[in-house]
Amino acid sequence: MKIVNFKLKICVVLLFVVISFIFSSPASASSNFITDYKVIYNIEKTGQTLVNIEISLTNKTSKNFATEYQMNLGFDDISDFKSSDVQGNINAKLQKKENGYDAILPLNRKSVGEGKKNTFNISFLTKSITKNNGDIWDINIPGISNPSDYNKFEVVVKHPDSFGKPTYIKPNFGNDSLIFDKESLGKSGISIGFGKEQNYQFDLTYHLKNPNLYPIKTKIALPPDTGYQRVFIKDINPRPKSISIDQDGNWLAEYSLSPAQKLDITVRGNSIIQLNPKSSELTAIENDLYTRSTKFWQTEDKNIEKLATELKTPERIYDYVVKTLKYDFSRVSENKSRKGAVNALLPPNSAVCREYTDLFIAITRAAGIPSREINGYANTGSTKNRPLSLVKDVLHSWPEYYDVTNKSWIMVDPTWGATTGGVDYFDTLDFDHFAFVVKGESDSYPIPAGGYKSDKERNFKDVKVIYSKSDFDQQEKLQLNAPVSNKYIAGTPININVEITNGGPGAILPQDFHVSSNELSPNDQISEIPLIPPGGKHIVKLRFMPTNILTKKSALFTIRFGDKKIEQRVNIIPLFLYPWN
Repeated sequence: MKIVNFKLKICVVLLFVVISFIFSSPASASSNFITDYKVIYNIEKTGQTLVNIEISLTNKTSKNFATEYQMNLGFDDISDFKSSDVQGNINAKLQKKENGYDAILPLNRKSVGEGKKNTFNISFLTKSITKNNGDIWDINIPGISNPSDYNKFEVVVKHPDSFGKPTYIKPNFGNDSLIFDKESLGKSGISIGFGKEQNYQFDLTYHLKNPNLYPIKTKIALPPDTGYQRVFIKDINPRPKSISIDQDGNWLAEYSLSPAQKLDITVRGNSIIQLNPKSSELTAIENDLYTRSTKFWQTEDKNIEKLATELKTPERIYDYVVKTLKYDFSRVSENKSRKGAVNALLPPNSAVCREYTDLFIAITRAAGIPSREINGYANTGSTKNRPLSLVKDVLHSWPEYYDVTNKSWIMVDPTWGATTGGVDYFDTLDFDHFAFVVKGESDSYPIPAGGYKSDKERNFKDVKVIYSKSDFDQQEKLQLNAPVSNKYIAGTPININVEITNGGPGAILPQDFHVSSNELSPNDQISEIPLIPPGGKHIVKLRFMPTNILTKKSALFTIRFGDKKIEQRVNIIPLFLYPWN
């Protein structure tokens, strides 16, 4: 007779109690016993976890008592299982099952009488709670589904000092406490991270083909810098004609293909993922762009508009999407087409990550909240609980919305929020989401790495991402070129194009471009240069005011950008002395 629905890590732990002689319904057990739990996760330096569970059953009547406790422990690596009560060891039976282990505990003590308490303990070792992923230690314990079944439910997490201070704790109480009660566990599970940043190394392949009888130009999307990540391109083979940035901040490498030409492109590099996003100003034009309706984000649909009016905030919209849609694993293997926001609700029980993302974006945009889609790599310990749905190379989709208060794009993951038993993926994400493309201006473009393949290449592994150290090349390599003419005519403007070339592996971040001169006007010119991707270029158009028509001199000006400084001279002569005159 089930009295507890207790979740450990990603698997449900079902606790059953066999009651003497009278109960016939599952609800009777919880109504006739007061159940208290104290669970301690004692994590070792290696990540192995000693789990201690103290269970107390208190009789609410004088007629009943528990004789046996049966548990299903959803771990494949359980070892050193023990159980005991005040009378000594309990002769428990542990049986391997498809979904873990069944433990049957014949209780030594029979507590008879109202108010009588039977307390017993179990303990075991498991490696499923804590994982070392690159530079990050992750602890994940999903929440309990029925907090009302328990009188008390306390969880204590203990970790070694070598882990350092937690980077994030979910649920967050505003302090570093690792003691959780049933209310917090009922709202969400426990997720704790240690480490400042995650480093990845990636190796991507793009398959291009020109089926036409004439040459074409095409672009591929490289993983870009975002508010959460920095990307360093180590090598692109073959080299693109140019690399540019689109409205959403994507890095687009351009190639020219001859008629019927096939071209395989490999891109290797590294990325650094951080937990907290950088600030980013949103213009009025961008606000309009990221709240408009599209084919899959139908903000003008009456049902979407109604939901937006009712829900209003990103958090309430996130909670609605998590609770309403049901993940359908069959759709991943069957590779069914994208449904979009409206059809995601018709019915809501056949969704994958695209539907969770589309519905969140459509409702937030309808509520006037800028939002957009992220496609990329997501590191998952279990595809059953943290599924990946972009089937062409098993990638993932998740949304982000713009927070006006913090002036930053905030990534959330309603898919994993729905499939992990309540782990919070709204207030704080994790180090496991690596963006390949950002889709805001369009709901379908650009295509992420892993999607550039024909049916013949469908089974190719085009996306390889592994953990790495931070010892890769991050050195900025900036080149300034400001070519000047031999002579400029006095009395006319002096126009000079300055070319900034990024020859380094990482982007040149936005910064001021400063030009000064004591002899030319204006004496000081300051402009902000946008982000320049690796391999990219940017042209700055300098303009000095006309000098006196009789001027004849060599004038000096200085350019400062980043750590670069160049000095140039321009020769100014009157018109009547110009050679062609």
